[in-house]
Amino acid sequence: MKRKHLMMIVPVMLVTLILTACQSVTAPYNPKEKLGPQINYTITGIDAGAGIMASTQKALTEYPLAKNKWQLQTSSTAAMTSTLDKAIKYKQPIVITGWQPHWMFKKYPIKFLKDPKNVYGKAEQIHTITNKNLKKKDPGAYKLLSQFHWTPSEMSDVMLQTNAGVDPAQAAKNWIKKNPKRVAEWTKGVPKGNGKTLKMTYVAWDSEIASTNVISQVLDSMGYKTTIQAMEAQPMWLSVAKGSADATVSAWLPTTSGIYYKQYKNQIDDAGVNLNGARVGLAVPKYMKNINSIDDLVNK
Repeated sequence: MKRKHLMMIVPVMLVTLILTACQSVTAPYNPKEKLGPQINYTITGIDAGAGIMASTQKALTEYPLAKNKWQLQTSSTAAMTSTLDKAIKYKQPIVITGWQPHWMFKKYPIKFLKDPKNVYGKAEQIHTITNKNLKKKDPGAYKLLSQFHWTPSEMSDVMLQTNAGVDPAQAAKNWIKKNPKRVAEWTKGVPKGNGKTLKMTYVAWDSEIASTNVISQVLDSMGYKTTIQAMEAQPMWLSVAKGSADATVSAWLPTTSGIYYKQYKNQIDDAGVNLNGARVGLAVPKYMKNINSIDDLVNK
């Protein structure tokens, strides 16, 4: 009797374990239920030092999200996109800190939420910032950097390669080989570097990895010896301002990097816009059809 009773219990336990495992996966998005409880009132963010994180902290107060239990989770770009990938796969609800250009907007069906209080600002530009002495010290390098300009689509082509596993430097070389006319625009009238050294810094976002590697490869093709170094946003601006680095093509203005621009504007030179149409904000998958504004996070 005991053996027979045990044999009956084992299948029941197995079924229970299987059901428990299935339930551990977050359920698909349910538009008939409040969004907050479905994702534990959590916005999935990136590294704490990013400008978009500061803007999101402001959004938590302005809308007001914090008073309604919402919180911002700090992680990294890689962790955030990995979480997004899993959510999209199972059509689960998720709210992320998003920015464009970025490969995730080409790879995944996601959308920005409307920002009626304009916390994140309007469309931004990415600027090339140099140390104040670079134009005098190396007018050729400055000229090339000031002529560097491309589109979000062109940048995304490089980002998609690196996301697929291609080394960033190789992805840059591949893009340069396919776009000689664009590169010719940047190098027009620029003299050879003749072995001069140039140090560039950048924030390790996929967009900035792409742009920094591309311009670095172009500078090298003109005879420069370029080194690149990833930093957090504040040290990046400081390094250019103090001259330990010569330039960066990673300055999102006027909002994302606005605090650093105000702090260091008298110590740097704005060499011009290298990309128009950049944007930051909160984003969700398109299958969350009834969530279209930041206000909806509280109301729906």
